[in-house]
Amino acid sequence: MSEPLIVTLGCRLNAYESEVMRRHASDAGLSDCVIVNTCAVTGEAVRQAEQTIRKLRRERPTARLIVTGCAAQIEPERFAEIDGVDHVIGNAEKLEPKTFLALSTETLERVAVNDIMSVKETALHMIDGFGSRARAYVQIQNGCDHRCTFCIIPMGRGPSRSVAAGEVVSQVARLVEAGYPEIVLTGVDITSYGSDLPGTASLGRLVKQILAGVPELHRLRLSSIDQVEADEHLLDAIATEARLMPHLHLSMQAGDDMILKRMKRRHQRDDAIRFCETVRNLRPDVVFGADLIAGFPTETDAMFESTLDLVDQCGLTYLHVFPFSPRKGTPAARMPQVDRQIVKERAARLRAKGEAMHAHYLDRLEGSRIEILMEREDTGRTPQYAEVRVDRASPIGTIHWATLGRHDGRRLNGMVDA
Repeated sequence: MSEPLIVTLGCRLNAYESEVMRRHASDAGLSDCVIVNTCAVTGEAVRQAEQTIRKLRRERPTARLIVTGCAAQIEPERFAEIDGVDHVIGNAEKLEPKTFLALSTETLERVAVNDIMSVKETALHMIDGFGSRARAYVQIQNGCDHRCTFCIIPMGRGPSRSVAAGEVVSQVARLVEAGYPEIVLTGVDITSYGSDLPGTASLGRLVKQILAGVPELHRLRLSSIDQVEADEHLLDAIATEARLMPHLHLSMQAGDDMILKRMKRRHQRDDAIRFCETVRNLRPDVVFGADLIAGFPTETDAMFESTLDLVDQCGLTYLHVFPFSPRKGTPAARMPQVDRQIVKERAARLRAKGEAMHAHYLDRLEGSRIEILMEREDTGRTPQYAEVRVDRASPIGTIHWATLGRHDGRRLNGMVDA
């Protein structure tokens, strides 16, 4: 019996959910099937999903082909019309064991996609981690209540809903007991965590509960956060909890106030700069990454320069650059668009700026001694997520001190302590 092939497109949360589906498919005894977990963050992501599906159908002509994920949730008919697609499943349905039992007995309707906006709870799906043995991901939240003008994701993920803190702590403890030294908290909008729970739950309080409740955990890391939602408890945890990693990836998107307003973001340029200054004062060894969009509708040269300058003002080390791509169904798609060639050029300039900032950061690390977590036998990560290639092999998931040498612009070389 062949194992199901699961192809994951898009974010870490999708990767987490693919592992949930893998377990459900295995429990249901599914075989000889291909599941494509799609992304809808841009129009290009949807086109890539379609190309991937057609390619997989050519490669696996007899397998049952199942499409799910955000793109399938938002445009189920589009994917149902692709030749060779056997089932289209929604984002809520893909996490239900009964969906896979119905697939195994061939009783599931061809298109099983319900109203994601009616989903009010997120269950914690107990998996044993995924990827390497170095780190595991725990979903603490799903959905989003905000309506940024460029973003279609709330339509694919539904309203923000949080997993109860006690369940999260229990899952973290289970993964640590299974041998994972690092846990990453993930979700769609994790800084909104707790707003739908009774009491005073928040991301900062949850971080403190995890670190207090699981003292054996070596490293706790956060996925992307919205800095405007960071509360005093999160700032206190950043300042006082050494096991909370000093690497924050921020949802900034732009550095010009007019563009931020047209994006319907809830912060201004000065707010982003002030946040980075505040956190750096609390935790001097912190590094920041950021999502930035190049060529948002109506963006002038001067507005783009403001975003480019924000990289310096905030001291950003890791940039995730998106060339703006109009997404059908969003307000931004109806705004005056920037010429595509200009969008590409601005994205290239932002990426080059990011590469220079990253290289400058690596320059500063040369000669320092730091703790690294092995992701592969010859490569590990610092607490700030810098990649280090070491001089001798070590087991994946082990933690070592190393002296850092020169770098190639992407990773450092390191000598592990004898």
